[in-house]
Amino acid sequence: MARGGFPGGLGGGNMQNLLKQAQKMQKQMEDMQKDLESKSFEATAGGGAVKAVVNGKNEVLEIKIKPEVVDEDDVEMLEDLVLTAVNQALKNAQDETSEGMKKVTGGMNIPGMF
Repeated sequence: MARGGFPGGLGGGNMQNLLKQAQKMQKQMEDMQKDLESKSFEATAGGGAVKAVVNGKNEVLEIKIKPEVVDEDDVEMLEDLVLTAVNQALKNAQDETSEGMKKVTGGMNIPGMF
């Protein structure tokens, strides 16, 4: 083993560099997370009959339903439209989070990161 306990000669300078890069990446991820939390993501279903808006914290902020799709004889259809719109809005938020993480990590796959 090399001095310092790291095999292969990974010296202090390289380790400091690695730590600096990790700290920089952590800061970028924190900044990106704050930015995402302030954004809203929306999706519609049924040709715009139902609209759902969520934020980057995966909280539903708003549900809008056009009055013409409210049919007391077909509540199931309305429920399906709401579910579809909410799930798509959440997916939009998740997709942007994943894309942002890929940019920050340079495409590295870090398990449990997002």
